[in-house]
Order: sequence, then structure tokens, then C-alpha cells
Amino acid sequence: MTKFFSALFILLMLVQLIRPLGLPGLRKRGDFWKLAVVAFVVFGLTILVRP
Repeated sequence: MTKFFSALFILLMLVQLIRPLGLPGLRKRGDFWKLAVVAFVVFGLTILVRP
């Protein structure tokens, strides 16, 4: 499942660089780093929740 999420976040970052998503906080191409921060948080929570 983590491989799926990592591929999804990489795809979202590439799409953001090519054509901004237009979501609040993601309106410029340079905002792709915010997706990377969200990915780190998601993976951190996954590590904490995993038994």
C-alpha cells in the first residue's frame, strides 16, 4: 500500500509541475513541495500506526 501512495504522490507532484492542480494552496507550479510535505506526514503516520 505504501508503494501505491508513493507512486500517487510522485504522479501528483509531476502533474503539479506541468499543470497546477488549482486546489487551495496549490495554485502555482512552485507549490509542488507542499505535496512532498504531505507525503512525509502520511508516511510518518503510517510508520506510527503500523504494529
